[in-house]
Amino acid sequence: MDPTTAPAPETADSAFAIESPSRRALRRLAHRKGAMVALGIIVLIILVAIFAPLIAPYDPAQQSWSAVRKAPSAAHWFGTDEVGRDILSRIIYGARASLSAGVISVAIAIAVGVPLGLLAGYVGGLLDGLISRLTDAMLACPFLILAIALAAFLGPSLGNAMIAIGITATPIFVRLTRGQVLSVRSEDYVEAARAIGNPHWRIAVRHILPNVLPQLLVQATLTIAAAVIAEASLSFLGLGQQPPAPSWGFMLNAAQRFLTNAPWMAVWPGLAIFITVLSFNLLGDGLRDALDPRAK
Repeated sequence: MDPTTAPAPETADSAFAIESPSRRALRRLAHRKGAMVALGIIVLIILVAIFAPLIAPYDPAQQSWSAVRKAPSAAHWFGTDEVGRDILSRIIYGARASLSAGVISVAIAIAVGVPLGLLAGYVGGLLDGLISRLTDAMLACPFLILAIALAAFLGPSLGNAMIAIGITATPIFVRLTRGQVLSVRSEDYVEAARAIGNPHWRIAVRHILPNVLPQLLVQATLTIAAAVIAEASLSFLGLGQQPPAPSWGFMLNAAQRFLTNAPWMAVWPGLAIFITVLSFNLLGDGLRDALDPRAK
């Protein structure tokens, strides 16, 4: 073959040009070691929560008065609590409550907040002003204080705690969605879709919403971390998961009376909350960098 007619080798620039946005985002995320480590920890916690009956060495509610506040040992790796329950088993089962509260409460916030923000940003006018003022009023209250007030009003249970956290997190997604819609609705492709006669709902759902999803995904990851802390706080106050069901927050509440004699009762649930929240925050930061179209 004549070398002058041979096809030019594919350069890095040409390969980058045909790379899809999703694959480019995954490649960027893979280069962030902190985010990948955090993702691995989150997957591990999810697997531990799912397969808790197979992993936990003991029944988390089983009491043993002969093993009250025993230090970590070969029989009980994390020690036992004030009524002789195995702390490792309760940590494993407690992951279910924390992850469920984080995921379900954020799902509630997205299901309510995103349509309201999309409606406010796209329609504008009086409706936008009304939704924005209600959002500002809710955001004026501290996140945790509002969640405690709603949980106390609804009653102490894990389900009510999820609802309270979800309602409290809703204004965050309303404001984020509205701001993104305001910046996107004047783009050329939206104007083109409007010019060819697309109905408003189709423009909002098919052309605007997909372009705000990356920011919503990042915010959802960060909000799950806040929801895990909120669930632990509500359980600590007796407004979340009710005993004898295991919860990291309630375990900290029980441990506060024995910090001198049995510090391991507070160390392990506190460490579980810290690692889970840190992992979600690191993953959220990595996703924000990976999904940023301006990043190189």
